[in-house]
Amino acid sequence: MPKAKYEDIYHNLKEKLENETWPYGSLLPSENTLVSVYECSRNTIRRALSSLAEEGYIQSIHGKGVRVIYQPLERTAFTVGGIESFQETARRNHFQPATKVIQFSVVPADEAMAKETGFAMGEELFFLRRVRCIDGKALILDINIFLKALVPGLTPEIAEKSIYEYIENKLGMQIVTSKRKITVERASKTDRECLDLGDYDCLAVITGQTFNSDGIMFEYTQSRHHPDYFCFQDTAIRKR
Repeated sequence: MPKAKYEDIYHNLKEKLENETWPYGSLLPSENTLVSVYECSRNTIRRALSSLAEEGYIQSIHGKGVRVIYQPLERTAFTVGGIESFQETARRNHFQPATKVIQFSVVPADEAMAKETGFAMGEELFFLRRVRCIDGKALILDINIFLKALVPGLTPEIAEKSIYEYIENKLGMQIVTSKRKITVERASKTDRECLDLGDYDCLAVITGQTFNSDGIMFEYTQSRHHPDYFCFQDTAIRKR
């Protein structure tokens, strides 16, 4: 499925905002200017700007234009409101990523796994454990479970790069929604063996269920993060 033009514009504007082409507090070029620069319709620009506003990068000011409210954070930020791959987060935060696959297997969903993940009993699942390294430090342990029928051909080699890139660009599946919860948990023996935790005995844990454009859950993930390196950010908009 080809990407819509607004997505390319959205990503280009987002990159410029993160690189501070337009610094915090400044106004974006006018809508007419952006239409001319990107050679597209006004609705396409508005759709890209709406996505950026939802993520807390910009805010429309009546009678003035669109103000930049994005501020880079000193600590690595994993967004809760958006759906990003590890590679995309690395590019946004300008760190050097590396992924090591420590487990890759195909398993049937038994009763316990079905209850925990939301997959149906008996479904064939890819079960992965991956250690995520940032600038040479092992800081995240990802447990990923994928519905095998919807992610055919998945391999450890793909898992070391980007599964989302494979899903979107090779399989043509659209990733739409992720439901998540954040908890703080005691470090397990596996956490201590896999991660550079130092004196810490706890982790920040993000658990999520991710759905495609047909509303089918294709992934269950538990990401276990070193607490000293990460700031989880989201954007809230007050509804009137």
